[in-house]
Amino acid sequence: MYLYDDIDRAMLEDRAAEFRAQSQRRLAGEITEEQFKPLRLMNGLYLQLHAYMLRIAIPYGTLDPAQLRKLAHVARTYDRGYGHFTTRTNLQLHWIKLRDAPTILEELAEVGLHAIQTSGNCIRNLTADPHAGAAADEVDDPRIWAEVIRQWSTFHPEFSFLPRKFKIAVTGAPTDRAAIRIYDVGLRLKRDADGALAFEVRVGGGLGRLPHLGPVVNPDLPARHLLSYLQAILRVYNRHGRRDNIHKARIKVLVASLGAEEFARQVEEEWNKTDKAAVDIPDTELARIRGMFQPGGFETRPARSAAFEAARAADPRLARFARRNLTAHKIPGYALVAVSLKEPGETPGDATSEQMELVADLAERYSLNEARVTYEQNLLLPHVKLDDIPAVFAALDGAGLATPNIGLVSDIIACPGLDYCALANTRSINIAQAIARRFEDPATAERVGELKIKISGCINACGHHHVGHIGILGVDKKGEEFYQLTLGGADGDDAALGQVLGPALPSERVSGAVDQIVEAYLAERHDGERFIDTFRRTGLTPFKEAVYADADQTR
Repeated sequence: MYLYDDIDRAMLEDRAAEFRAQSQRRLAGEITEEQFKPLRLMNGLYLQLHAYMLRIAIPYGTLDPAQLRKLAHVARTYDRGYGHFTTRTNLQLHWIKLRDAPTILEELAEVGLHAIQTSGNCIRNLTADPHAGAAADEVDDPRIWAEVIRQWSTFHPEFSFLPRKFKIAVTGAPTDRAAIRIYDVGLRLKRDADGALAFEVRVGGGLGRLPHLGPVVNPDLPARHLLSYLQAILRVYNRHGRRDNIHKARIKVLVASLGAEEFARQVEEEWNKTDKAAVDIPDTELARIRGMFQPGGFETRPARSAAFEAARAADPRLARFARRNLTAHKIPGYALVAVSLKEPGETPGDATSEQMELVADLAERYSLNEARVTYEQNLLLPHVKLDDIPAVFAALDGAGLATPNIGLVSDIIACPGLDYCALANTRSINIAQAIARRFEDPATAERVGELKIKISGCINACGHHHVGHIGILGVDKKGEEFYQLTLGGADGDDAALGQVLGPALPSERVSGAVDQIVEAYLAERHDGERFIDTFRRTGLTPFKEAVYADADQTR
């Protein structure tokens, strides 16, 4: 993984010192909360319902053990002993005292962590495929290019005050594991017709009030020109993006209004005026960054582990964990191990300080000093020997981190909702917990198969409900919490926006409605069909009939 150099460290130290002075002025009453707001937001500090919330950047979701232990320490010392991992691989701490925020930033800087550009109308924390550097189908490691963009975009003077926030995701494989179609810019590494490294560039994705899937604006951008092309995209956006209406300020609105073809033409025109050599990363610097992502320590091992196979045969729980939470590695004899943060009854995406420390220990001992945060609000150990999986499973199991549910119905994405967020209409956590409890039996969850549920407490869609196989959106009806269900969304290669099932349901009906939807799916599915396959074949009708058969069940 990339290690911060002296320039990075000096920048983080200076930033923390600057924020300490700003915070002291606020605490002394020398500036108002309104005057302080833009200063704190530039450092990832939000004011939510009950306290300040600090959003800590985890660039492209990669952590070393020291960083994960530091997050655990900060959560224990300055919060309530846990943190919330988000769909953008950030960590949010929801009970921060303002007087502690500068000290937290100073402590984070010691291990190369920060909260810079996790808020504001700028280029936000970069996300990437969590399987980066380990996936067998990878064209190139997307974290290399995410790091290139991070260095270029941090404090970029031209793009620090965009019309609205700006998010970029990078995937390095034909399989999209980074949800690039729902980002302002989605980048997929590929080989062009001549075999040279290139990017497929999508622009204008995004969810929220006006959901869009990003169209392709350049199918074969030479990789060496990534930064100059991004500059052209951002200049067109800066020039034409709406600044008079916050609901229409995202680049997705501009792309939709101009049309993808016209937007691409204007980007190409701007790009052709650019001195590319002055913007694009030099080969020597790219080689330096690339060198940081070459993991050492892999051993030559057989592709099959007799010890692991024997342990799996002897322990049905380990066998189920292996089926759901393990992915093949590009190096024979290794696997990627998903660490579920979705134990039924718990808050999706939450991890205690003790759990973070355990994962740090396991990363240090078994995963070449590396852990990941995934888009699905889970953690990942990317480089585990097959021989070591029984020991890793036992340790995770003892900490409530071995739920065998990756990709299943209880692996629910949920925003913090009205329990924390001042923007939310409804709670999300209680709905996720109620659904997960209905499907907590592992055999039942496996029988249902792949089914992705995503929950948002308001139209801002932090839970990405638009692209859930089952999406759940909280809406306020005269002070009561209701939930609108959508079906058929997807966020990968087959990305789609969900269709509204029917009238919104009161909170006490939601988990039962999901149960009814699942039962309708099991009754309708053909052999080998996933939920999304069955839905695309049948449409809404059987599911609508299952949920709304009794009209008196809605209000």
